[in-house]
Amino acid sequence: MKTKLITREGYNKLKQELDFLWREERPETTRKVAWAASLGDRSENADYQYNKKRLREIDRRVRYLRKCLEELGIVDYSPAQEGKVFFGAWVEVENEEGETKRFRIVGYDEIFERKDYISIDSPMARALLKKEVGDEAIVRTPVGDACWYINEISYPK
Repeated sequence: MKTKLITREGYNKLKQELDFLWREERPETTRKVAWAASLGDRSENADYQYNKKRLREIDRRVRYLRKCLEELGIVDYSPAQEGKVFFGAWVEVENEEGETKRFRIVGYDEIFERKDYISIDSPMARALLKKEVGDEAIVRTPVGDACWYINEISYPK
């Protein structure tokens, strides 16, 4: 089950993608399909087949984004979050071997294309929620429990 939350930046990014697909890429691809169709035999027309496939991909993504943007709850920063790990926080953690990780806890729809973002639904994020600097978090993993110490918590303002 995916938590239906998103940061303001994540929401704006998805909205920009939707606007670009709907206002720019889709009309352009539709023109290409019409042009390729006017050339005659569609069964051997690579331009027609490729752009028709691309049009289906765009439409599928547009439907997904519209549904997503409708259902997602935007979480803005609140001063009440300071000092504790909540949705939208940047967190630096360290394990007993001295290995450190730094990431931001965000919604599922924001983690793609970012190595430094983790989903609020991940075991690490779940273990860190409501903790403070200096606390330890036990993260349950398939290979056993891992202990991480919280070094730093910050929020983009």
